[in-house]
Amino acid sequence: MGHYISRRSLSEQDTLPQGRISFNEEAPPHYSSWRVDRGAAADVQANGTIGEVRVGMEVKAGGQETECQGSRQEGRRPSIYSSVDAVPHLEFYSNATATGRVRRNRPSLETLRKAFEGDSGTGHLPHVLDQGEEQDSAVEKTRQPVRFGWVTGVMIRCMLNIWGVILFLRLSWITSQAGVILTWVIILMSVLVTSVTSLSVSAISTNGRVSSGGAYFMISRTLGPEMGGPIGVVFSFANALGCALNTVGFAETVRDLLIEYNAVMVDDINDVRIIGTITVTLLLLISLAGMEWESKAQIIFFLVLMVTFTNYFVGTVIPATPEKQAMGFFNYRAEIFVENLFPDWRGSQGDFFQMFAIFFPSAIGILAGANISGDLKDPETAIPKGTLFAIFWTTLSYILISVTVACVVRDASGNLNDSLPFNFSEPCDGLGCKLGWNFTKCKQSQSCSFGLANSIQVLSLVSGFGLLITAGVFAASLSSALAFLVSAPKVFQCLCRDNIYPYIDFFAKGYGKNNEPLRAYILTYFIALAFILIAQLNVIAPLISNFFLCSYALINFSCFHASITNSPGWRPSFKYYSRWTALFGAVISVVLMFLLTWWAALITFGIIFFLLGYVTYRKPKVNWGSSVQAGTYNMALSYSVSLSSVEDHVKNFRPQCLVLTGPPNLRPALVDFVGSFTKNISLMICGDILMGDSQSVMSNDKLVKWLNIRKVRSFYTPFKADSLQEGARHLMQASGLGKLKPNTLVLGFKSNWKECSPYGLEDYVNTIYDAFDSNYGVCILRMMDGLDITEELQCEANPAFENAVIFLWVYCFPFYSALDNENTTNIKNDEIRTVFQNKQGKKTIDVYWISDDGGLTLLVPYLLTRRKRWRKSKVRVFVIGEQQTMENERKEMVALLQRFRLDVHDVIVMIDTERLKGFEESVASFKLTKGQHRGEGSTEEQRTECPWKVSDKQMDAFRLKVLSVLTECAYVCVCVCVCVRACISSLPVPQSDCPSSLYMAWLDTLSCGLHCPVLLIRGNQQNVLTFYCQ
Repeated sequence: MGHYISRRSLSEQDTLPQGRISFNEEAPPHYSSWRVDRGAAADVQANGTIGEVRVGMEVKAGGQETECQGSRQEGRRPSIYSSVDAVPHLEFYSNATATGRVRRNRPSLETLRKAFEGDSGTGHLPHVLDQGEEQDSAVEKTRQPVRFGWVTGVMIRCMLNIWGVILFLRLSWITSQAGVILTWVIILMSVLVTSVTSLSVSAISTNGRVSSGGAYFMISRTLGPEMGGPIGVVFSFANALGCALNTVGFAETVRDLLIEYNAVMVDDINDVRIIGTITVTLLLLISLAGMEWESKAQIIFFLVLMVTFTNYFVGTVIPATPEKQAMGFFNYRAEIFVENLFPDWRGSQGDFFQMFAIFFPSAIGILAGANISGDLKDPETAIPKGTLFAIFWTTLSYILISVTVACVVRDASGNLNDSLPFNFSEPCDGLGCKLGWNFTKCKQSQSCSFGLANSIQVLSLVSGFGLLITAGVFAASLSSALAFLVSAPKVFQCLCRDNIYPYIDFFAKGYGKNNEPLRAYILTYFIALAFILIAQLNVIAPLISNFFLCSYALINFSCFHASITNSPGWRPSFKYYSRWTALFGAVISVVLMFLLTWWAALITFGIIFFLLGYVTYRKPKVNWGSSVQAGTYNMALSYSVSLSSVEDHVKNFRPQCLVLTGPPNLRPALVDFVGSFTKNISLMICGDILMGDSQSVMSNDKLVKWLNIRKVRSFYTPFKADSLQEGARHLMQASGLGKLKPNTLVLGFKSNWKECSPYGLEDYVNTIYDAFDSNYGVCILRMMDGLDITEELQCEANPAFENAVIFLWVYCFPFYSALDNENTTNIKNDEIRTVFQNKQGKKTIDVYWISDDGGLTLLVPYLLTRRKRWRKSKVRVFVIGEQQTMENERKEMVALLQRFRLDVHDVIVMIDTERLKGFEESVASFKLTKGQHRGEGSTEEQRTECPWKVSDKQMDAFRLKVLSVLTECAYVCVCVCVCVRACISSLPVPQSDCPSSLYMAWLDTLSCGLHCPVLLIRGNQQNVLTFYCQ
């Protein structure tokens, strides 16, 4: 552990004797009123000893506080280390607190470090606003929303949602088609998918506090908005379809009753539509009344279903009457059960997967409790417990009912005259003959109206009192429809609040103490009504199966992905899950989607991928700490470590640039240019050297955001140093990670090198020296108008210049332009465009390859031409040669470039030797004067004290060696730059004894007077290009 040493002198600390500090237990301390007893402090100063110091709390007028206030104050107890330090408390970690309160924060490090500084030597805890303490507790209590426990909120709700119309209207028919054995397989397959999904839901829901939104909330907070957004839309739509499915089931039952009593309104289909429309409208009114009324209605439905099941199982043991026998029910008979064990496929839907598609919606209600997670008292406990219990009891009921209905024969006429006398001579075929009934005629003519394969009212036939089964159908269908009608708006409201998709925030508004999504209720109502008008249960069921299977696949994948990322934040309190079972659940859900209805699966995935692509493109500004982020970190870390063990190869060389931008928003041209050839190719780090006590213009997060807005793939690294050279040296040594380390230093040209401080000039040139010493390549970018826009931004912020901003940019800074021409009076920093953000057209990039540096001078323009903006630009290469061998040198260079597979438009050999005068004029102010030439020793002293000074001897040697090359390059550059978009030239390497002023004059002469951007490049003299394949 580290030790913090106070700034007080040790002598003062030594004068403090040992003592004991205790805290008053009777009055819990309050942040806003912490104080050390002045009397005790006076005793300490007078007597030199410390007794027991009590830290108390000022009591408000009236001296009365609520229990809630007392509990909050308990969290403000100090640590034994300091009276300012606080003990751990729940509210320090919460994202939000109760309405009307501001979340409390623990003391910052700065507060703790400065707590004992000052005259008094006493620390004071920061005052934290607590607006809720003054509110009346009775008023707060009345505003509390309705919350449900795990029984009423999850288990009963899930059981009611699972016990839908399929149980009463289709399970007997599925048993007749598939047989008991395959029916059990269908049930267990469905339960397998839902059970694995429930384990995944339990793990996700116990990994932190779950808010409203159900499955969407869990997936989006686990996998991020990219996957959460699409599944939120699909899952909301699936719940609306579930409401339509159960409403149609209810309407079919009512229609059958109307047919039985000869009370048909129009016809079979239209009656279902009319009844379904009236039913869903009544359910909407119940939902709009609030969650409390909806919960009471669900309890009533649950009690009705319990009575219904009791009535059914009692009816199976009551001896069958002749009327029931004529309809095919003979109580428990082994021969009937054995015959019904095996499948008997009939009709166009006689297929295993068709049966599974029709049955699966009866198991999809497992998320009914999770969908109202915002209305639960303790979602982390209620969701796992209630969901798993609901699956167990409903699975047991499905298996028992599928066994008991197997005591009904598949075909029966319902005609009492078909009973056989003791001595019968008629031809009789089938199991009914052994039971005393002849159903052969109706079976052969396929006119049987009763039996397991022909009637959907088998449960009413078997039960003790048939009308109770009808009541059970009503209760099951209405409860499921009501649960779906409530779930869909809750999920959709959460999706709308996250603002992932445009134009849907209208449905995010909530009303009342439970924040009811009334607008989303209306939307769900119309969607359900549209599918109710289809009026065919077997058509709707496969559609809803696909959407829910897709939801289950994503839920399981969320759990699997969160598990394999090994994120420290993945700590579910529910331990009975496995990443591999979650993966199995995801895979089997996708497989079943295509086995059931492949065309619906394709449509579902098409919608998912479309919505996924939109969210990925839009990049919503949310950060939920998803497993995708954790997975990205794991992949980056793993690949970075793996890359460290791989040896570098020239074929994979990339210019990884450390760009000395300062704050990137102040040199946008430098940032945009380097980003043009490093984006999605290599590393780019924007280095900001903060010299002295200077601070960054913007915070780190804002600067990174600025880079992202400009679509520049770069890191931002600030570094405090005393000088540019020191900061750059440390950045070159410490930047990067493993092989992801810069190898090229990029900086702007110091355009004020003549006027600046000589020490600043020396600092700049020494930075270039250090780069070469560190085996870095060096790039220097020069633009006619400079790179730093600080002064222009300051003028922009002045109201007096508001109307002149555009004039300033267009006429004074032609390489910058405003992004938004309509709002020209308020150009913001991130809206400034540079020439490198525009399409470059069919202009040329001139490369002056004067010195062979390993190929970096050629590689950078090649990378530029790979960009869309530079793709039409042509590259011309200029080299220096002799007039006698000019043609041969050109052919050799063309052959070399072809072997490098570089697309070069033309190669030009320069032979002009005209002299320039600007070079000597620029150095004149830095030459040693005659008074400074009194002796060799005096000159050496001057060179030591002023290394930027240039002697006549150095000037003569330099002139002979370099000047002819300078003139050739500069002359040609001036001639061609009218149609040039960029000029790239080899950067000369200074010798160790070259004065900084002489070197800067050299660079100035190379690049001055050009209206196009000029880039001076020098590699580290190691090959970065090769024409070999290995």
